[in-house]
Amino acid sequence: MQNDSKLIIQYFAEIAREKGIDRDMLLSILEDVFRSMIRKKYGSDESFSVILNADRGDIQMMHIREVVPDDELTNPVTEIKLSEAQKLDPDLELFDEFAQEIFIEDFGRRSVIMARQTLAQRIREIEKDNVFEEYSERIGEIILGDIYQIRSRDVLVNHNGTELLLPQKHQIYKDRYRKGDTIRAIVHEVRRDNGNLSIIISRTSPVFLERLFENEIPEVYDGIIEIIKTVREPGDRAKVAVISNDDRVDAVGACVGMKGIRIHSIVRELCNENIDVINYTNDKIEFIKRALQPAKVLSVVLDETGKNAKVYVPAEQVSKAIGKGGVNIRLASQLTECEIDVYREPDFEDDIEISEFSEEFGSEIIDILYNIGCDTARSVLELDIPEMIRRTEGRINEESAANIFKIIREEFEDEELN
Repeated sequence: MQNDSKLIIQYFAEIAREKGIDRDMLLSILEDVFRSMIRKKYGSDESFSVILNADRGDIQMMHIREVVPDDELTNPVTEIKLSEAQKLDPDLELFDEFAQEIFIEDFGRRSVIMARQTLAQRIREIEKDNVFEEYSERIGEIILGDIYQIRSRDVLVNHNGTELLLPQKHQIYKDRYRKGDTIRAIVHEVRRDNGNLSIIISRTSPVFLERLFENEIPEVYDGIIEIIKTVREPGDRAKVAVISNDDRVDAVGACVGMKGIRIHSIVRELCNENIDVINYTNDKIEFIKRALQPAKVLSVVLDETGKNAKVYVPAEQVSKAIGKGGVNIRLASQLTECEIDVYREPDFEDDIEISEFSEEFGSEIIDILYNIGCDTARSVLELDIPEMIRRTEGRINEESAANIFKIIREEFEDEELN
């Protein structure tokens, strides 16, 4: 039993070294644990001295009491009878201090087990604190880890012995994971939930794309090219607005590289996500035109607030401007911080002025259609019923919209028959 204290100290000193826990902090924890044992047994630790030497694995606990007359003993924790003290040390006199060593076995086997458990818990807590601080400082950095467990929705990644979590919403939907694969992601969030530490990594964050640009494009890393804003629909498309701080350097050309070699390595990392690199400009109209690439834009009409834009494109460019599933126009709107509506360039040779439907629709409906940029029959047919209701802010309801589409289609069918 007398070796228990040495074993405890040596064991936890070794763990502390492995975990990188400061020596002084370990000594403080050990002292707290032993003093806790003393308080539990004696009710107070004020009359006790705890001396530790973690390097040698030594511990000395001294119970210090005042020698008092036998008939004046009031507190056996802080005082000792003269007769009892002199049995242990005949040289002691009244009101001397009597220091008596106590040993860990005096506390019982259960207390020793509890001490070990408490120490282990405290070291785990310190380790969590250290990990929390380390990864909190690394938020936004790219890490390289190994996949060690694939769950139904989450992927667990090992990074230098620390568990990182890649939740489903931070996974590129095209990604396919296998145990043992190496994966790149950014540290997105570090949080504690009821004492449990979670380090969240992400492959879908726009910041991940920006860090990849810094890794692959020296001019971005050096600050010659500045990334102004990045928007993504992970796995499908991304738009990156850049500007050069050196007139001699073409921002877009440097990012794309010779024959696209620089951008291709990033595209491959992101499961062939299409990346549009765009020269940033303070000219809002020009910026909107660039943001809608690869579509060719003929003109842009901004409202007074600068938050809404009507964009006109050639008929064959409408699908490009909108993009598959609307991804291109959504990203362009996010990048420019402007609500963009795309309209087809009127083709008067095989189109009909919307005003010619005044008798069927009424002047009020005609004015509403003009206000949303639908000045020809075919520009109306470019929309669908929900889009017409949205653009007119409900002034044209579902029934009226259906009737408008029906009349226009019938008119074109009649013309084809003629």
